[in-house]
Amino acid sequence: MKQPLDSNRFASLLAALVAGTIASGLRAQGFEEFPLPTPGSAPYGIAAGPDGSLWFTESNIHRIAKITLLGDLTEFPTPTPSSFPMQIAAGPDGALWFTEHADRIGRISLDGAIQEFPLPTPGSGPGGIAAGTDGALWFAERDGGRIGRITTQGEIREWELPEAASVPWSVAAGPDGNIWFTEQSGNRIGRITPTGFLTEFSIPTPESGPEGITAGPDGALWFTEPGANQIGRISTEGEITEFPIPTLLSFPAQIVAGLDGNLWFTEFNGNRLGRISPDGDITEFPLPSFAGNLYGITNGADGNLWFTQFAGDRVGWMSLPESSPAARELSPCESAPKPCRSRRSTTRIGPREPSGPASKSP
Repeated sequence: MKQPLDSNRFASLLAALVAGTIASGLRAQGFEEFPLPTPGSAPYGIAAGPDGSLWFTESNIHRIAKITLLGDLTEFPTPTPSSFPMQIAAGPDGALWFTEHADRIGRISLDGAIQEFPLPTPGSGPGGIAAGTDGALWFAERDGGRIGRITTQGEIREWELPEAASVPWSVAAGPDGNIWFTEQSGNRIGRITPTGFLTEFSIPTPESGPEGITAGPDGALWFTEPGANQIGRISTEGEITEFPIPTLLSFPAQIVAGLDGNLWFTEFNGNRLGRISPDGDITEFPLPSFAGNLYGITNGADGNLWFTQFAGDRVGWMSLPESSPAARELSPCESAPKPCRSRRSTTRIGPREPSGPASKSP
């Protein structure tokens, strides 16, 4: 005859089960999520490192963290106590480079040693950062209305945008050798050459609030429009096409070119990862948990997509699916003909001189 399970033993088994689940990650078919040890850490930007690990920022607790493909976590506090690290990118020197909203650019080596480089302009609030084709790192100064460049030796240049309140958000290296960036308040996509020649392209949809941007497999740049709930595409000649996302108010945030030839993006409010093909077909993949607020996204060395959950204090991965019953696929414009919106509107400004002398800090 079976003996009843006493309450103390049941509680012990349940506690062990929960502890084991957290230690090994929260797993569902095609997904795995790793809870972070500190509540309210707010993981934000994420990038793959040359060591095969994923490196990400914990913006609210002022740390840079790395997680291995097996889920082993290491955290490194920034020297500046209230640095608010934002975006992060792999540099050409084998280190990871990141922005600190406290007016600094940071560099972290694979052994965790951190250097910080103060920006020449106070109140610049740097956000997006990406490696350029010129061997330097380029970044967006959200609060200062500038695009900046830092060499791996720490020399900094800044270029002012025509509209100081345009809020440049994210940057990406384009296939044309230039740096492309989003202007969230300016409602434009910008392009700056390595010599400082600036061109801006107006987005057809008003108040689209462009945020993430990446180079696509088709030779164009792709970007998110959280204010308009759309994904945008801009050719290197400035032709813009926009594609609505099926889920309303999903707030697309960051975007990356996937290893499968598609573009993948996070839905900050939709609790989904989205996939858009180069011809504009959108598929959405709901996360198994409801931690919410997906933000950063990158490709891992394991072939999976890795992402951060800003409010959920988790980092996770999703395997690239060929097809999935959980996916939801609709025509980008449903009853409207494709492309939904396409227009070229260009403002050329430049070449522009750097706004200040070069700055170098140890």
